[in-house]
Amino acid sequence: MSAVAPPNTSQDSLHEIAMNIRLVLLDVDGVLTDGRLLIGEDGTESKAFNIRDGHGIKMLQQTGIEVGIITGRTSGSVKHRAADLKVKHLYQGREDKLSVLKELLTKLALQPTQAAFVGDDVVDLPAMLQVGLAVAVNDAHELVKEHAHWVTPSAGGHGAVREVCEMIMRAQGTYATTMQRYL
Repeated sequence: MSAVAPPNTSQDSLHEIAMNIRLVLLDVDGVLTDGRLLIGEDGTESKAFNIRDGHGIKMLQQTGIEVGIITGRTSGSVKHRAADLKVKHLYQGREDKLSVLKELLTKLALQPTQAAFVGDDVVDLPAMLQVGLAVAVNDAHELVKEHAHWVTPSAGGHGAVREVCEMIMRAQGTYATTMQRYL
């Protein structure tokens, strides 16, 4: 696999790239959450997820797009959140996100250009550099932003995933129909 497209793409090119996306992969800490990890005195970990991000994921899935979560950590709260959102592709304790990307592309018979990866830190770059649409959340590490096709207006854990979902739905012409259900 080699890098698919140049970073920081024009709006027209971004729209064209997003039209082809069939799989969206998400990091957890710093993307689905604000990156903070709350650890209680008994060692239990807690994470806060943005409810709008979750609804964005559900709407995107309803348009036929596959969604996956890849995280280097293992957490019961992530398992519960993925189940709640009916995310079929959950990979925890997988620091090598590129190998997971390759597994999923093979499993789903997709090309790298049909995948998007949303990340925030340098550990996400190996996978981000191999997909058609690399997205950095607004508060991502500078190197991640430099290599992203698009940087979200919002920070991780604060609606960035929802923005990605809606951007893809707009590019694919499914946004208006999806939103019509609520009017």
